[in-house]
Amino acid sequence: MKATGIVRRIDELGRVVIPKELRRSFKINEGDPIEIFVEEGGEVILKKYSPIGEMKKLAQEYADSLHDSTGHNSIITDTESIVAVANGEDANALIGKEVGKAISKALDSKKTVVLQDATSEDLSPQAIDVRSMVVAPIITPDADVTGAVVLYSKTETFGDFEKKITETAASFLGKQIDLG
Repeated sequence: MKATGIVRRIDELGRVVIPKELRRSFKINEGDPIEIFVEEGGEVILKKYSPIGEMKKLAQEYADSLHDSTGHNSIITDTESIVAVANGEDANALIGKEVGKAISKALDSKKTVVLQDATSEDLSPQAIDVRSMVVAPIITPDADVTGAVVLYSKTETFGDFEKKITETAASFLGKQIDLG
């Protein structure tokens, strides 16, 4: 475990403040859920909680179903990285990688993004060919953005059908998440 050199005291209510520098570095915002782990040696580990990451099997099955029904490559992300990919040739290059510009834009705006002249940076900083893509944010019933559903093509352009099916998939996954 890497030491930060930062020490904080626990207050009378048992709270500890995560320093601003760490929150900024790890993109932890007010209201974000945090998982708490306790190691055998007494170490307490805080981890940004990813509900989509917790649903990896469902996310992969859903991505596979989208791919099977549309014939397009599909991806499920959490807010920071790619969790599931339904296209064998790109899976190894994309699983666990950072989300790209278009995905970040959709997550920030909570709106579906359709790109006809997409670039690899729109999908992920990892270089793969992309021509067209649709990104629909996954939004929970509490209006929290937890990830995105992405359809992309290396050769075709997308229209209303691809937009609607991507939004439907994102809506379904959002309803499966309870941050309670």
